[in-house]
Amino acid sequence: MKNILTISLSVLLAMSASIAVAQKQTPPEGGQPKNFTLPAKEEFKLPNGLEATMVPYGELPKVTINLVVQTGNVHEQANENGLADITGHLMQEGTTTRSATQIAEEVARMGGSLNISIGANQTIIYADALSEYGPELVALMADLLQNPSFPESELERVKNDFKRQMNLARAQPGMQAQIRFTKALYGDHPYGRDLPTDKEIDAYTLEQVRNFYQNQFGAKRTNVYVAGRFDESAMKEAITSSLRGWREGPAREIQLAKPVTKSDMIVVDRPGAPQSTLVIGLPVVPPSHPDYMALRVTNSLLGGSFGSRITRNIREDKGYTYSPYSSISARYKVGDWYQQADVTTEHTGNSLKEIVYEIDRLRKEPPTEEELKGIQNYEAGLFVLRNSTPSGIISQLNFLDLHDLPETFLTNQVENIHAVTPQKVQEIAKTYMRPKEMTLVVVGDKKVIDKQLKKFQDDLKKMPAVQ
Repeated sequence: MKNILTISLSVLLAMSASIAVAQKQTPPEGGQPKNFTLPAKEEFKLPNGLEATMVPYGELPKVTINLVVQTGNVHEQANENGLADITGHLMQEGTTTRSATQIAEEVARMGGSLNISIGANQTIIYADALSEYGPELVALMADLLQNPSFPESELERVKNDFKRQMNLARAQPGMQAQIRFTKALYGDHPYGRDLPTDKEIDAYTLEQVRNFYQNQFGAKRTNVYVAGRFDESAMKEAITSSLRGWREGPAREIQLAKPVTKSDMIVVDRPGAPQSTLVIGLPVVPPSHPDYMALRVTNSLLGGSFGSRITRNIREDKGYTYSPYSSISARYKVGDWYQQADVTTEHTGNSLKEIVYEIDRLRKEPPTEEELKGIQNYEAGLFVLRNSTPSGIISQLNFLDLHDLPETFLTNQVENIHAVTPQKVQEIAKTYMRPKEMTLVVVGDKKVIDKQLKKFQDDLKKMPAVQ
């Protein structure tokens, strides 16, 4: 027994020594970053205005198809909050020739799936199937898009499901903070609207749903994206034959938002809350702006990655929060940057102090080459991952089309990420990350955090300007 114990200890000591040596070794240099090469694609346009893009990609015998209509919540009138969602959800309940059950069974037989998503700017029917069923899947999706039956028997169920979703979202402090933040920035524009209420949802009639569809859907607003393995000639014929007869409908149009920059603090009382939810930010530039890529790198370094400065500060060093993050919201022709975090109530003020400290530090001095290189490799790696699947390729192409961006936005992206210098990061921080002009929303226990917030505001006013 003694010999066995001695041998075991020797083995453990040897293993520990090996691990220590391994930890001290310098990791191998990464490969040279390569720009993304967009796969050869075929684009065509039907006489009714519908546009199609087909991209052969990958080796798996599957095909992914998206029918993207530039119709979403931005197309709702002030008294139609959530109507786009009701319309989209009800579209999935069947067509004039197929029930929802029949649609589900047909898609399952093709070895795939189908869903509809409704966003601020777009409604997307997305599906995939085994490659051999690609043309058949297009025909089914075209039927769903052009001939929704809007069954009255399903209207109440769809509305009740939507109410539950909205009430669940509304109960989350993060959503409460986000709603007030976007309202402060975007005002009466649809981007700034609250979640639809039960009363609003209950009031919608089938006639309103049908009118919204009739007024907002059509070929001129629609893009078809196909990616994966498929027979190109058969797929083109399926798209043409299934969708060339659809009415043109309205022209593409999205009401431009005019976000405002203002120093403001909004507090939402949440009595007894053990945490405060913080959102602090301001409007920035859209993806079409020359500074956008450098802004993305700066965001990643500051708060938008797990290794970011704000994350290391208030999560790793201070323990104020578990998962802080910052993000750039690329909306149509506009954008905004914000930092969000759920922090312990007693450290609400301290967390804000440290967030502003990290912003101010980056405004005063550039990051090191080493720190920046790590962030650039992270951003370039994420970009490669986004392009590794057919659905990822479609998402990227749709982003280009929505924001009127050239292909070079994709093909030169890795190069442009690595072209950002430490001085450029500092310049971006000075230009766009201006703490004294940020809108702050705090959802938390007001009686506990009031004094902390007042001190933070007083300290912020005293903060010297960065030259």
